[in-house]
Parts: sequence; C-alpha cells; structure tokens
Amino acid sequence: MTVGTQAERTQPGAAAHTHGPGVPERSRGERTTSFVVADFPVPTGREEDWRFTPMDRLVELHTGAPAQGPRPAWHVEAGSGIEVTTVSREDSRLGVTGAPGDRVAAQAWSAFPEALVVAVTGAPSDEGVPAHAHLTLTGQGGTAYGHTLVTSAAGSRAVVVLDHQGSGAWADNVEFDVADGADLTVISVQDWARDAVHLSAHRARLGQDSHLKHVVVTLGGDLVRITPSAGFTAPGGDVELLGLYLVGRGQHQEHRLFVDHAQPRCRSNVVYKGALEGEGAHSVWVGDVLIRAVAQGTDTYEVNRNLVLGDGARADSVPNLEIETGEIIGAGHASATGRFDDEQLFYLQSRGVPADEARRLVVRGFFAQLVQQLGLPELQDRLLATIDARLAAGGEVH
Repeated sequence: MTVGTQAERTQPGAAAHTHGPGVPERSRGERTTSFVVADFPVPTGREEDWRFTPMDRLVELHTGAPAQGPRPAWHVEAGSGIEVTTVSREDSRLGVTGAPGDRVAAQAWSAFPEALVVAVTGAPSDEGVPAHAHLTLTGQGGTAYGHTLVTSAAGSRAVVVLDHQGSGAWADNVEFDVADGADLTVISVQDWARDAVHLSAHRARLGQDSHLKHVVVTLGGDLVRITPSAGFTAPGGDVELLGLYLVGRGQHQEHRLFVDHAQPRCRSNVVYKGALEGEGAHSVWVGDVLIRAVAQGTDTYEVNRNLVLGDGARADSVPNLEIETGEIIGAGHASATGRFDDEQLFYLQSRGVPADEARRLVVRGFFAQLVQQLGLPELQDRLLATIDARLAAGGEVH
C-alpha cells in the first residue's frame, strides 16, 4: 500500500490503490484502498466484502449518512507513560498505517472532526508492569464518525483498552503504529446497547521485532462489523489477533481479518471463538492471510471456533490462506462450528449440577483460554458476568 503526505491524502485524486476500482483482484492484497470515498462504489451486498452483511441495517453508513445528533463522548483513564490528546484532522501522524479498505472506512476518514491520539511514550516500570490506559466511548444515540491512533514508542510496553458502550451509530478507523521492539496489547470491547450499530476498521503496522496482541470482544449492539488488518514494515514482527464474541437473538456480528506478510521472518497467530443463541443470531468470521514472495521464514496459523447453543442461529466461517513462497516455517488454518454438547451437559447434571449452571460452565470453558489472555482481572470479571447474564436470559440482549 502506498501512503502519501497529509496534503496528498486529503485531496481528491490522491487515493492510495493496490489496484484500480472495478478491476477484479487476483489476490487479497490487490483490493482497493483509498482515502477518497468516491473511489468505492456504494455496496449492494453482492460484493465479496459485503455478501454476509444485512445492508438494510447499516443506517445508511455505507451511503454517506451525515453526522447528526449528539456525538459519543470519551472518558479517559491513563497511567504514567501514556499521553492521550485530541488533535485536528490535519495532524501528519494520521493515516500512517494505510488507507481505508472499504467505503464506510473511507467515509469515516472524510467525516471525522477530530482524532484521539493515544501515545505510549515510556518503557515498563522497574517491576516490569506495562503502562495502562482505559478509554470508554459512550454513545449518545446519534450518528457519528471517529478516528483513533495508538502509537507505541520503540521499546515501550503497554495495555490499552477501548471500551464501547451506549447507543447510536458509530463508524471509525482505529490505527496502531507499533515501533521497533515495542510490545502493545490492545483490547477493543463492543458492549453496546441493543440498538447500536458499529462499523470499525482497525489497521496495524509493526516495526522490527515488535509485538502486538490485538483482542476483540463483541457482546452488544444490533449490528457490529470489525475489520482488523495487520502488516509488517521490517523482519521479526509478531502479531496475535484474538477474538471472543457472543451473539444473541437478532444480532449480527461480523469480524473480517487480514494479515499481510510482506516482510521475512514474521509471525502471526489468529484465534477467534464465538457462541450463538437465539432466533436470527448471525456471526460472520472471515480470516485472510497473505504470504508474499518476499516473506521467507513466515510462521502463521489461524483458527475460528463457533458454538451454537440452540436453534435459529447461524455461523459463517471462511478462512483463506494465500502463499506466494515455499520458504516458510509454517502456515495453516482451521475452522469448526458445532452444536452445544449434550453429552457434556448430561455428565455435569448426572453429578448434581443444575442444567443452567452446567450450561454456563460449558460456555465459560469454551471461552476460558481467550478470557485469560486479557490479563486484566477486573475486565475479565465484568465480561464473564455479562456472558452469564446473557446465557441466563436465553440469548436476549438488553
């Protein structure tokens, strides 16, 4: 992907393209990327990127809905070693990770009034504790666009939580610029109210010998569509893309990932797990991994697991692996969708565990490995309590 200067990016015709609009791509890496909204046709739902998405529930975010009503408000808690500021859209750091990859992301780029910058400036404490920030976005019921940039200085180590709550329609771009030797953990929580719509494009670029753990937790909302992508600028980068989602009655949750291996000796590991319950619950997971010809020594694996807890729910899972060189350490993918295990339930009930408690324990066990990856006990407890409440309500989302 080519990225121009700030002035070039904001002028019509200065789009960054991997291929021209309307030209069928031969590779995942050739899809159009651009800062210009008009370079993307209005999607109809027949396109590969949108074929699973219920377009009538996007509240016109894909056609250029204007911002209206109250904007969401950020509440920031940041410890030492992290600076959080608000900057104008002319700030030269914005857009550094690459251009948007779909029309909604391009619309969000063109429409955000100001951006939030989270700058990790310091190394871990003497005790090895990473810097920590918790940012909560509370929707106020309006339609709005936003932009967030998280930067990690060389050698720094930090955990940043982006917590989304409240109502409304929110479309944004979130960038992660991880410098050489930095270690960044980002946890994005979608705990919206039942009526919320959220479309978010996450883009990361990793420097030499850097590490990014990117965790997505999606629980609330009417329609949530998260599209994380990661690329490497130098050898030795390591990215983990982890996800947990619980889809209830009538909810649509979609996670589309892309890892672009364009540097040698880099590693990626993708693990997403979801549980679905209730009529009309629909999850979509698409995982694209591209290993380019120059990316010798790549080591990558992706897996998606779905647990269907009852009738009327649907899980679509599409792993894709594209390899342009044979000089790799390893590459693979796996996908599985299965129904709730009645034998496990019977086993627990036969030992005196009530049916509801047994069901909760099975689902907790399914999610346990990913929940432990959060590394924040207070957040873990909160999310597990939300999962328990949703299970007790039989898939209803409030």
